[in-house]
Amino acid sequence: MYIDEVVARFSHSVTTERPFLERLTQFWTNHFAVSVDKVAVLGLAGAMEREAIRPRVTGTSSDLLLAVEKHPAMLLYLDNPASIGPNSQAARFVGKRGNGRKVGINENLAREILELHTLGVDGGYTQADVTTFAAGDFRMVDRRPGQWPQAREAGRRQRHARRIPVSRSLPRARRQEGAGQELWRRRRLRQGEAILRDLAMRRETARHISTKLARHFIADDPPKAAVDRITHAWLDSKAHLPTVYEALVESPEAWEQPLAKFKTPADYIYSSYRALGIPLREKRRALQPFEALGQRNLMPGSPAGWPDASADWDGSSALLKRIAWADVVAQRMGDARNARDLAPQLLGATLTDDTAKAIARAESGAQALTLLMASPEFMRR
Repeated sequence: MYIDEVVARFSHSVTTERPFLERLTQFWTNHFAVSVDKVAVLGLAGAMEREAIRPRVTGTSSDLLLAVEKHPAMLLYLDNPASIGPNSQAARFVGKRGNGRKVGINENLAREILELHTLGVDGGYTQADVTTFAAGDFRMVDRRPGQWPQAREAGRRQRHARRIPVSRSLPRARRQEGAGQELWRRRRLRQGEAILRDLAMRRETARHISTKLARHFIADDPPKAAVDRITHAWLDSKAHLPTVYEALVESPEAWEQPLAKFKTPADYIYSSYRALGIPLREKRRALQPFEALGQRNLMPGSPAGWPDASADWDGSSALLKRIAWADVVAQRMGDARNARDLAPQLLGATLTDDTAKAIARAESGAQALTLLMASPEFMRR
């Protein structure tokens, strides 16, 4: 399942007629990162991109956030199924077995939602917010033998400590006699969704994600003017993503020369396949370049996702691996592509005289392709 998902993703990335939309999709997948080195999500990581992210890239941030946080891949990756309410029936069962296992509420999902997915590490939340947020879905009434659990109605908003942006959205639960378990679940689900929608609209979230968008599309050190412009678009449009993207694209900083962004290994592979029309080989073989260049599909290794700055990818060893891969590709292509004709088509105004001369002086068509793919201009986007 994993191989099928990433090969389909690879194929779409190199053939799509809407590459900007595909880049946005993969930006959000990296923002809401899950990593397949955790076996529980090996068969689900690709599905999360396909089911939760891809259909909502041109929607609203709140809808995207809700879809991702409720997807099984995210819940499993951040250990949410391991959460057990300390006073729940499950906790009592574990306690009776006397195996010494500690049970309680797992805070991983709540923490990463606040730290990575919405407010950001400097977003003003506290550990108390994380604990309150994580506990929200587990403050349940004990179940008595033969009875449904008593439900608690979402009533007045819970009092909150100073500077707690989350707990103000956590309603105080109150007992309502006779309500069924399903009603209880629906209310708790609505409560969680309300919290996420509130988080998606907060200024801290707008600033955090706008900075990441500017870093990804414009420069490693995001220009303040561009970040401000994107943040205002986020808040003014109530996180309508096409409006946010429009502010990004219309930022003059995004078009400054020379190009500021160094391609990640995945960028480099996709652009090489698109530029040269390289045919996709058998499934496993198609994925080998990603592993060889250090960016295996859907395996960033942490909830923070893959890094997005040049310093993380432009080391001497990494560059040598790219050039070696480019040479292998060029030898296979031979004279099937003319690098002298391709260079101005692919690089446009960024093509320098030095690179053009080097390609023109190549001893063979394969060497010319290697020089094109190894050029400083082709390494950037």
